[in-house]
Amino acid sequence: MTATVLRVPVEGADLAVEVRGDGAPAILFIHGFPLDRTLWRHQIAALARWKRIAPDLRGAGASSVPPPPNGYSMSRYADDLVQVLDALDIRQAVVCGLSMGGYILFELLRRHSGRVRAAIFCNTKAAADSPEAKRDRDAMAALAKEKGAAAVAEKLLPKLLAHATFAAQPQVVAEVREIVARAPVAGIVGALRALRDRPDSTPMLGSIRVPVLVVAGDDDQIAPAAGMQEMARAIPGAQFALIPKAGHLAPLEQPIAASGALADFVAGLR
Repeated sequence: MTATVLRVPVEGADLAVEVRGDGAPAILFIHGFPLDRTLWRHQIAALARWKRIAPDLRGAGASSVPPPPNGYSMSRYADDLVQVLDALDIRQAVVCGLSMGGYILFELLRRHSGRVRAAIFCNTKAAADSPEAKRDRDAMAALAKEKGAAAVAEKLLPKLLAHATFAAQPQVVAEVREIVARAPVAGIVGALRALRDRPDSTPMLGSIRVPVLVVAGDDDQIAPAAGMQEMARAIPGAQFALIPKAGHLAPLEQPIAASGALADFVAGLR
C-alpha cells in the first residue's frame, strides 16, 4: 500500500504525517533527535498488519518550523501527537518512541494516558539531563546556530551508531548523516531546549499499567543497554529486547531484528 502524507494543523504549526494501512491497533511512531520520520521506514514497511502513523515532529522533516524557544517542549510535542490521533479519529494507539521519542512517550503517559494502548521504548531513558548534559545541550545549540546542521551531524554521528555499523554498513552511516544534515536549525535548537528541560520520568516507572516493550541496542553509547534493562525491570510486566550490533538507532541499524521485536510485541497484545 502506498503511503499517504497528510498535513495536520496543531497549535502554532502543522505536521507532515505519513499514514499506511488500516489494521488495529494503530501504531504511532515517534522519531528521535535530530531525525525525522524516515528513521522508521523499515518498520513502516514491515509491520503491514497494522495501521502505521509516522509524523515529523514540529521543527523536523517536512513539518513546519516554529521559531524557538516558544513552541518546543515535551508537553507540546505530546499534545501535537494527540491532535494527530484526533485528526485520524484514533482513540488509542500503540506508541513507539525512540530516544527523544521515548521522552515524548513518557509525557503522553503523564498527560494523555488514555490514548496509549501500549508503549514501546526504543533506545531511550527515563532520567532527566544531568547538569553536565544540560551544558552539552546548550553547547550543541550554539554549534547549530553558528555552523549549521551539518556540524551537528558530524558531532553526533560517532555516538549515534554502533561500531559494527561503521564497519559494515556505510550506507546507513551516510543515510544518518544526511538526515541530520537536512534538519532545520531552528528545529534543532528548539528540540535541544526541550531535551534540556524535560522532567525526570523515573518516579513514574512503577505506575505504568499498559503493556510495555523496552528495546535496546547492545552498543548504544547514549542509552546503554544495562540502563534500559534496569528501566524495564522497574516497569510492571515490561518485556525487554536486546538488538545485537546496534547502537542508538537500532531500527535503522538492524531493521530485521528491531521490526521482529516490535511485531511480536504488537501481535501478542490482547
